Amino acid sequence: MGAHQALARNFCAMTMLLELVGVGLRFGHVHPLSDVSLRVQAGERVALVGSNGSGKSSLLRVMHGLQPCSRGVVTLAAAARQAMVFQRPWMLRASVLTNVRMGLWLHGQAWRATREPAEKALQRVGLLDLAARSARTLSGGQQQRLALARAWVLQPDILLLDEPTASLDPHAKHEVEQLMQEFAQGADGHPMTLVFASHNLGQVKRLASRVIYLEQGRLLIDLPVQDFFNTAMLASLCPAAHSFVKGESL
Repeated sequence: MGAHQALARNFCAMTMLLELVGVGLRFGHVHPLSDVSLRVQAGERVALVGSNGSGKSSLLRVMHGLQPCSRGVVTLAAAARQAMVFQRPWMLRASVLTNVRMGLWLHGQAWRATREPAEKALQRVGLLDLAARSARTLSGGQQQRLALARAWVLQPDILLLDEPTASLDPHAKHEVEQLMQEFAQGADGHPMTLVFASHNLGQVKRLASRVIYLEQGRLLIDLPVQDFFNTAMLASLCPAAHSFVKGESL
């Protein structure tokens, strides 16, 4: 790699893609998020952890613009593109191929121009041979890979994932994790920044570069992954996060 390429790569790694300042979310007397501030930079792999009800899914939905915040500001970098994959992705009552083509069409591409990139996306996740099948007949792991194909085909800069392997068997979980790793590394020439919620701390260790711990809608810890799993450091910084990690590791 030449000096110019290295400089460009380092600049990209420091680019702020998404920023939240003082973000709160309120539904009546319920406060899913309270005063959350954070930045996501290009090239990061950010894991959101915390117990059920801690605010992980709410934070992802606010980041993606699916849920307007009640207070605070969410800023997406100009021209930055996002996509989101849910724990239980919704499948159109149509073929696997049509499910991917429809996403491109909804983003403004002419229908006739959607077949080639959709087939490429299915090839990317190992589902091209199932292109003609009804998406709703796929296994859970296959549906999650189809959801990843629908996201990948849009070539997002930020990929948000909400517990993407929570209900999958070990083999399917490995396949999804492998794709996430490859997307982040830019194996196809377009590296993606990942923000994902997970209860699987082994997965967090394998995939994340940074860990955010949430409790009752508040961001309590934001650390590099190696520091988050430094037991002594975490215990001194946030006993609640330390207890969570200890409990999840049992």
